[in-house]
Amino acid sequence: MLLPEAFYYRNDVTRIARDLIGKALYTRLDGEITAGLIVETEAYSWKERGCHAYDSRMTQRNAVMFDEGGHAYVYLCYGMYNLFNVVTNRKGKAEAVLIRALEPMEGVNIMQDRAGVQHSKRITSGPGKLTRALGIDRTHNGVPLRSRQVWLADVGYKVGKKEIVASPRIGIDYAGEDAQLPWRFILKDNEWVSK
Repeated sequence: MLLPEAFYYRNDVTRIARDLIGKALYTRLDGEITAGLIVETEAYSWKERGCHAYDSRMTQRNAVMFDEGGHAYVYLCYGMYNLFNVVTNRKGKAEAVLIRALEPMEGVNIMQDRAGVQHSKRITSGPGKLTRALGIDRTHNGVPLRSRQVWLADVGYKVGKKEIVASPRIGIDYAGEDAQLPWRFILKDNEWVSK
């Protein structure tokens, strides 16, 4: 079942990041469907220095973060990795959740071909890996997450509170004390979580 628009409009980005654990991310490209269960996320808000839109600074790169929740924010990292984020909150409140890892569910052979590997082990265990496997690139920036190209769904996977572990986010040392916020969420003991 598609996630309702109201899921994205809430004003607590960390709650949404936690609630996305156990939901599924789907793509349909050239008629081929691929999907994975979300097992790792990171929350970002304009209120903290780890965010591209810190202090509500809008740029060409982050403009979609200021749109209403329920859109994709895809940006290029290190000049080579497309990273997929879920825009949250109301229009003008720049917040998003980075999807860091997925457990493959559907279209595994397609994902392997896109990733250029013979086996499925760890093809979606990092934010750059999962976008390659699902065929997500910057042409998907701004796409509504209830579209026929990219969508999120509740597939009935139940996650208990004790199964989600919170920790500091990865790779944002530049954010000073905000780098220590426990805004990274993982599904405990899942082998697909990024290393």
